[in-house]
Amino acid sequence: MGSFAVGIVLARLLAPEQFGVFAVALTVQTVLMTLADLGMSTDLIRSESPREKAPTVATLALVAGAFLALGMALSAQSLADLLGSPEAGPVIAVMSASLFLAGAGVVPYAALQRAFAQKKLFGIAIADFVVGTSITIVLILLGWGVMALAIGRLAAQCVVLLLQYALSGEKVRLGFDRRLAPGILAFGVPVAGANMLSWALLNVDSVVISRFAGALSLGFYYLAFNVSNWPMSAIGQVVRSVSIPAFARLKSRGTDRSFSIALGPVWAVALLAGLMIAVLAAPLIDVLYGSKWAVAATVLVWLGMFGALRTVFDLAASFLLARGASRVTFIVQVVWIVALIPATLVGVNVAGIVGVGIAHLAVALLVVCPAYGVALVRNGADLRAALGALWPPILAAAPAGLTAALLLAAIPDPVTGFVVAGFVGTLLYGLVMWRWLRRRVAVLREWTSAPAVPLLPTTESFSPLVVEPGKGTS
Repeated sequence: MGSFAVGIVLARLLAPEQFGVFAVALTVQTVLMTLADLGMSTDLIRSESPREKAPTVATLALVAGAFLALGMALSAQSLADLLGSPEAGPVIAVMSASLFLAGAGVVPYAALQRAFAQKKLFGIAIADFVVGTSITIVLILLGWGVMALAIGRLAAQCVVLLLQYALSGEKVRLGFDRRLAPGILAFGVPVAGANMLSWALLNVDSVVISRFAGALSLGFYYLAFNVSNWPMSAIGQVVRSVSIPAFARLKSRGTDRSFSIALGPVWAVALLAGLMIAVLAAPLIDVLYGSKWAVAATVLVWLGMFGALRTVFDLAASFLLARGASRVTFIVQVVWIVALIPATLVGVNVAGIVGVGIAHLAVALLVVCPAYGVALVRNGADLRAALGALWPPILAAAPAGLTAALLLAAIPDPVTGFVVAGFVGTLLYGLVMWRWLRRRVAVLREWTSAPAVPLLPTTESFSPLVVEPGKGTS
């Protein structure tokens, strides 16, 4: 909710062109951020011997983050020129420091996730939001423009780093074990590569639009994509924080229905959110962000459902990583980006930013869904049970979406239409899905109720400072 409110404020303070410049800088930072920990946080979360690996992981991640930060800073202006937005150069240079912070915090971040320390992580997220938002808005009002977003993001990350370090109860302990390093990198590098491709394919649209349509169009698209990302932000953070350790734990029990158990509730909530965003796109943009952003609604119609699918893909990737299938996950990302690049190029030249939105949804349905299906089956998931978890929400969404669309068309006032159509559509969906969802949630709670094994004993801990890899990139 905090990010949602701040997005509204920033959209009314900044012009679409300024959003476009920041989107270019964020694209570069987001893609490189995925490499900062070399996939080693995931290895620690799922490892049977995390205590032994932690010092080596801390050293490797710290070095990787430092080199990436230096490289991003030195190439900032060249990257900005290449992406068709020279104004983004200084912003990219400032944001490069976030790569070092992310690499420095791998071990305690993994410890908090492995221990299911959700209250601590939530508290840290609140501090992140308050600091970043306060600094950003103050600097914008002082005339700093788009640079305010970069400075606010970096300041918040520093606070997160210190808080996670303090709340994890760990101390810095670097080391290097030549016996462990090859195995750590063998698992982590494919994970990092898959993560990089995952974020690259989610940002290839920004690169294409910046290059072929300009910063103004990118500003509209950036806002629409952020709105479509609400389901992923709200649900995905919770899913990622518990899914990998939970899936890894169930692996030892020989359970192959864990994916379908988790999929049902996740898909039900994500589908409703994506559906309402798509159906209510025009009044949503007008009411919340203002008429100057109306163009963003045209692409949000397509990106809304794509946001729901992304949540499912994230859950599937977590299942595969928990099964140790990092290379398979990487292959799926390769297939995805290979299909997406030509699709977005065709889309932007045929229909502008709307064409890019259509390309995202089409590739997700026709390429990524089958690819993940094959990968899941080959790694022990019960695909029939998973498909069975998908259909009830889809069947409930059809009448709910149609009803909301008809009400929206019948009510001329955008505010009234937005409220009434959204409420009735959500209510209808909830009435149809209530019993099914209640049963699914009960099973999911039972599944995740077993105590987790902590990463490190309370009497001995170690680690550098912390920032969640990829933090702030959604």
